[in-house]
Amino acid sequence: MRDLFKSFRKSEDGATLVEYGVALILAIVIGGGALVTLAGQVNTNMGDTNTTLQTR
Repeated sequence: MRDLFKSFRKSEDGATLVEYGVALILAIVIGGGALVTLAGQVNTNMGDTNTTLQTR
């Protein structure tokens, strides 16, 4: 059992997995924020278009 923990401590595979996980979470958060921002802008543009078409 002790040898197993020593091999985990020396192995860098777990660190790489954690790094990929952090990068994935960061990409999801940034992508989600961008989508929320774009959705607000699209909603505003569609509302302006609707108002313009109704007044003509």
